[in-house]
Amino acid sequence: MSNSVLSKEPHLIKQDWRAHGIRVVHADQKSCDTPETLGMNREVAISGSRTQSTALWAGTNRIEPGAATGPHHHGHLESIIYIVRGNALMRWGNRLEWITKAGPGDFLLVPPYLPHQELNASSTEELHCALVRSGTEEIVVNLDLEPVDKPEWV
Repeated sequence: MSNSVLSKEPHLIKQDWRAHGIRVVHADQKSCDTPETLGMNREVAISGSRTQSTALWAGTNRIEPGAATGPHHHGHLESIIYIVRGNALMRWGNRLEWITKAGPGDFLLVPPYLPHQELNASSTEELHCALVRSGTEEIVVNLDLEPVDKPEWV
């Protein structure tokens, strides 16, 4: 059974849905005007300032073969990472002491304030991901931390 509810009455909110409805951000309209993290090409598509989003930020990232990003977190924002192409290794923790792997079609949930690092598991193909965050603007806090030599697989 579906959780959807069908209304017998027209939507009561008076809104100019043509002007304030679906907004398409085409691939060539993404912007690199977002805080950087070493080793990652992050691009913003949806944000409060770019599209007047009121609750979400969305974009993409690309990591070169064999590359690793710098350790970072996204403040109070929750993040969702969807692996489009390639395989990611994700390290996390105060010293990046845990690690897991995700591949095409997998989602990763990154809690607020969690120090993490993305690594491209392949030495030959790029890693491409779609990103969604629980706020309208990009928060990136790059960290200078000493990671453990051998993280524990989770």
